[in-house]
Amino acid sequence: MSTRRAEAWLWLVQRGTAALLAVFVAVHLVTIVHAVHAGLSAAAILARVHSSLAWPAFYALFVLVAAVHGAIGLRTVAAEWLGWRGRGADAAIAAVGLALLATGWRAVAAVSL
Repeated sequence: MSTRRAEAWLWLVQRGTAALLAVFVAVHLVTIVHAVHAGLSAAAILARVHSSLAWPAFYALFVLVAAVHGAIGLRTVAAEWLGWRGRGADAAIAAVGLALLATGWRAVAAVSL
């Protein structure tokens, strides 16, 4: 894939993940506000998460989208502000993205299992 085509693809993925993040964040915030207004305790919230497949799946996807979005954003910052480009930069940013993904999925597993 040409560099130009790869950059265009990353631009599209960045915008797509931004749109998805808007939905994920809105659902997350509405859920928190609802839980607070309902007077749910942390134990009650965790019990609901444990009894559902939907919430862990929701948050696993949320983490995936956030990790991809964040890694692409960091790649852009590294290129524009630090002049760091090329395979080395891409590999380092990919490692950061994978670390974000692993950490996030570990957190989802911790509250879901």
